[in-house]
Amino acid sequence: MIKKIMFMFLLLLTSAPLASEAQSLTITDETINETITRNHFLLFPMEESMIDLHKVRSLVERFDKEVYRAPVNAALNDKGEIISAKPGIGLDKENFLEQLYAFFYGKESAVVTIPKKEIYPKVDNELLAEISTNEIGSFATYFTESNKERSYNIFLAAKAVNNRVVFPGETFSFNKVVGERTKERGYKRAPVIVKGELAEDIGGGICQVSSTLFNAVNLKGIQIVERYSHSRRVPYVPPGKDATVSWWGPDFVFKNEYNYPILIRAASNNGKMIIRIFSSEAVEVKKQ
Repeated sequence: MIKKIMFMFLLLLTSAPLASEAQSLTITDETINETITRNHFLLFPMEESMIDLHKVRSLVERFDKEVYRAPVNAALNDKGEIISAKPGIGLDKENFLEQLYAFFYGKESAVVTIPKKEIYPKVDNELLAEISTNEIGSFATYFTESNKERSYNIFLAAKAVNNRVVFPGETFSFNKVVGERTKERGYKRAPVIVKGELAEDIGGGICQVSSTLFNAVNLKGIQIVERYSHSRRVPYVPPGKDATVSWWGPDFVFKNEYNYPILIRAASNNGKMIIRIFSSEAVEVKKQ
């Protein structure tokens, strides 16, 4: 009796999906050509009408990553001219899922060209034009150009901060924006302060950028969320006006409490590090 039941179960297991095994979905794009059978999406081998949502979700996430192209925000060049924003590309998930479900609950094979949609940048030309003329804060510090390694580190960190737009209610993290300071990313060994003593490490000098930024955004509509001073006095800002940063340690973080986005303009040239903060003519502290 048991052998008979097992035989019938195996017969059903091997024969039930045959109708759907020949039913396939071919997914195409410029760089994608993939064919998946209907059985791949079955939640249970013996239940033809139940789709495995986990597999559907994994498929959607995978194709979304493969076709994604990040949008590029509008920015200002060295002359103050606007470099136009560029839209990105992403998977049109709703459209893709409609076609996927139509295939699964249908009776025929299908070919799907991956549907895409534009992803618009947060900072377009119009917004940048509005927030780039009214200077609401600035600060400058100075450094010795003859220290080439330190000067270059300052240049790299300033470049990372430059053209950054912080929207109302958003926080700015220096470590997140600048990223890890590594040899592979171009940073060089230069003097740093470690426990009150001078030493050398990759990225030495970037605290001058974070300190300059702290003084530039020390405004009524900016909330300083996180800031730490060096363990000894630094020569480029007044006492108590510095902001030390380290990838595995202190960060400098502030929050925009204005009603408009703010634009950070940063540059280091000829031994001068300057950061200027801009916003709309209508900028004011948001009412609580």
